[in-house]
Amino acid sequence: MDRPSTSHPATAREIILEIVRNMREGLEPLHYSTLPPAIYHVYLHPDDLERLRGILPRIVDEARRALDAELESLNRSGLADKLKLKMKLGRRAEPKIVVPDGGWQVRILENTEDDVEPGDVSIYSELALPAKDDLGAGSMTKRITTRRLAGVESTSQSYENANPAPQPASPVPPGAFAVIEYDDNSGHKTYHMTKEQIVVGRGGRDYWTDIKLETLPDVSREHFRLRRDPQSGQFYIKDLSRLGTTINGERAPSSIDFSDGEKHDRNLEVPLPDQARIGLAGVVFLDFRSTPNG
Repeated sequence: MDRPSTSHPATAREIILEIVRNMREGLEPLHYSTLPPAIYHVYLHPDDLERLRGILPRIVDEARRALDAELESLNRSGLADKLKLKMKLGRRAEPKIVVPDGGWQVRILENTEDDVEPGDVSIYSELALPAKDDLGAGSMTKRITTRRLAGVESTSQSYENANPAPQPASPVPPGAFAVIEYDDNSGHKTYHMTKEQIVVGRGGRDYWTDIKLETLPDVSREHFRLRRDPQSGQFYIKDLSRLGTTINGERAPSSIDFSDGEKHDRNLEVPLPDQARIGLAGVVFLDFRSTPNG
């Protein structure tokens, strides 16, 4: 179902207010303190991003100041009510909201979603929760997503294990040239490459991917192509993304030229080692290894 469109561009003030709303939506009370999200990825329509590019550092700076002010206001405004409740019911006051240890981390990026329109603001934030050693559970990451699309606000939250237990190696089926293991928002996955060429990315309408990643929009719809030369068995990788692909920590050259508002594929690929850790925009990492079949 199509949503109503809006021609109203996103203003700097609206972006800052949306960041503050995301912080409020993501508060996590503990026993002695309340934690706010620390990391904010803000995604804007390309036109909005280009229009505001010259003042992005100022927006980030004022967003941090606004987060500080909102946190102080929440702590101050709720103090009287908390004290009254404690005196009346003999209950302990709600824990104070604390500033993240590393401060507020805010990044403003281009939204590459198919149906994004000017004025749309999507924010993905992260909040690291401490490990519950007494329960035998590892640390968790709380992810908060807030969106303002055509003036309509929405929020969703999810929890992920920040230190998932090691997964047993799955048997390699006959005919598999390589094994690719990775973790995304949906959990741990293993992919057995049985084709000479595959596409990896977030996928979407009009974008076919063999490995479809559930992750942040930092990862492109088609992020990279992986090709095996049938004669030599050598693997090659072609970076198709906007925010880059790394091989064992080294940046792979981009095959895409985004000059003059057009996207041109230079058909540039580089060899991939038999074992490699492939990074997609620094967000998702895939562990690749070739097999004897490769």
